[in-house]
Amino acid sequence: MSTGFEKYLLDVTNASDCTEVLKIQSLWSGYGKISRYELQNSTFQTVVVKSIKLNELTNHPRGWNTATSHNRKVRSYEVETHWYTHWNHRCNDSCRVPHFVGSYSEGRNQWIILEDLNHLFPVRKIQVSVSEVKLCLKWLANFHALFLNHKPEGLWPIGTYWHLETRPDEFNQLQNLDLKAKAHKLDRMLNDCTFQTIVHGDAKLANFCFSGDGTSVAGVDFQYVGGGCGMKDVVYLIGSCFSSDECELYEHELLEFYFSELQKAVAAQSMEIEFAALEMEWRNLYPIAVTDFTRFMLGWMPTHQKVNNYHLKHMQSVLTKL
Repeated sequence: MSTGFEKYLLDVTNASDCTEVLKIQSLWSGYGKISRYELQNSTFQTVVVKSIKLNELTNHPRGWNTATSHNRKVRSYEVETHWYTHWNHRCNDSCRVPHFVGSYSEGRNQWIILEDLNHLFPVRKIQVSVSEVKLCLKWLANFHALFLNHKPEGLWPIGTYWHLETRPDEFNQLQNLDLKAKAHKLDRMLNDCTFQTIVHGDAKLANFCFSGDGTSVAGVDFQYVGGGCGMKDVVYLIGSCFSSDECELYEHELLEFYFSELQKAVAAQSMEIEFAALEMEWRNLYPIAVTDFTRFMLGWMPTHQKVNNYHLKHMQSVLTKL
């Protein structure tokens, strides 16, 4: 451990000593790790620390070891630090996030210190029921309502990790010429929609922590948070939870639930928004968001399980209409 970071950690938590007790996971492409630290004589019993090592090139698991990929990762950690420093505190219990404790940098290394959610949200899921997906959709609906019409200052101007402008390498690999020709139009349709919010940007199942009683979730990992249409988060979440057949089976039910929760969340904000217009626009953009994500997947890893009949069917329908 860096002595500078250790001193900062002790200072910011008013602890007398700290010990790294568990490596929770490695960061994507070898950029560091997430660990749990135990503290002595502090109001925090434990904290979670995201340790980031911004070396020039790393071992990308899919072979995308390019300067573009590296620079995107560097920017993503800058955005995440900015999120926790300047935006995170705006979230409430309806879209629970870990409280920000502090951040520290030393040369090319960074650390983000966060509340340890494990005592309140100890359950991680790799398979979920429809009702459990609805908990995540409720979180997203409240998150999107909270940040409607907010400009993403200091965040990604356009959120999500698959945004076209940040993925030129994958776009160049795209073999579907019709999709390639229409990709920028799809991108503009999402980016230019009337109703904009802040999207999580990586709203997969792995980034939600479930409470022990199964009644609520918290969201984590804000590297790709930024502006955009809320449908991008919804599409990505549903695709991360279900098979092709299940996506098709539950799509209507899940969208109905999401928009019901979004309407309640918007009303709770006392915002002057014509909700019917928002819902109509975003419902129409759902298949566009599916196609946009499929564009990324077909360039990045066309054999991936998410390139399935559900996504391809939506994509073909959209391309035919454009």
